Amino acid sequence: MLSAAFAHAGWNIFAKRVPDGGALFVWLAAVWGVVFQLPLAIVMVARDGMAASWWLAFGVSGVIHLGYFVLLQRGYRVGDLSVVYPLARGTGPLLTVVAAVWFLGERPGAVALVGAVGVVAGVFVIGGLGTGAGMGYGLATGALIASYTLWDAHAVTALAVPPVILMCGSALVESVLLAPYALARREAVGRIWRDHKAAVLAVAVLSPLAYVLVLFAMRLAPVSLVAPARELSIVVGSLGAWLLLGEPNPLRRLTGAVIVLAGVAAIAVS
Repeated sequence: MLSAAFAHAGWNIFAKRVPDGGALFVWLAAVWGVVFQLPLAIVMVARDGMAASWWLAFGVSGVIHLGYFVLLQRGYRVGDLSVVYPLARGTGPLLTVVAAVWFLGERPGAVALVGAVGVVAGVFVIGGLGTGAGMGYGLATGALIASYTLWDAHAVTALAVPPVILMCGSALVESVLLAPYALARREAVGRIWRDHKAAVLAVAVLSPLAYVLVLFAMRLAPVSLVAPARELSIVVGSLGAWLLLGEPNPLRRLTGAVIVLAGVAAIAVS
């Protein structure tokens, strides 16, 4: 899980270094993600077959993930990593709890409610009790994280899509949907590739790698332990924003990130 935390925080740091990339950077990373994952996915499909319902899983997951990546990249253009990243990662589990209460009629216990309050408190600490575009994008990205978490969980359980194939199919859908936009801007795509090749390849590798490590950890330890450990990336990302990107207010933002982490952990173990 520590490796997954560094991988996830790492690709977000690389993405933050390309603030002017936008959807074109997302497209390049998705295309290379398909290149890296497709050989294994083809072998798995050839060996085990593929259900028609998987295409629905790819389509929905791809659309949500595309919105997530584009919105996150936009957030990194206008806000600091140490603001956008903890808010996005922290509000996802919080909104999942809210959805469970509102739509599914679940009644979480006291520990989960305390955790939810902790996430909200951490958000305000990170933002300095203020507002800003970075905070808005972080919260909106968190909503999409909750959405793709719920859908992907349904895809790998009810629809029985292997995680590697789901990731590859989702990246393929992202690539196809953004292709007309990217091909109409070939010069800009070429510039981003020349100037940020390392960042593109890092995101294409580290993003799916972080997810695979989480899934592998769930085979070795209870989900109740893996889920909160996954959010260690919030602290790693905040430290990286300070040490590698030189972002301001490190003490306040790191404190807020730890509070968010504690809240997420309480939600996960409740």
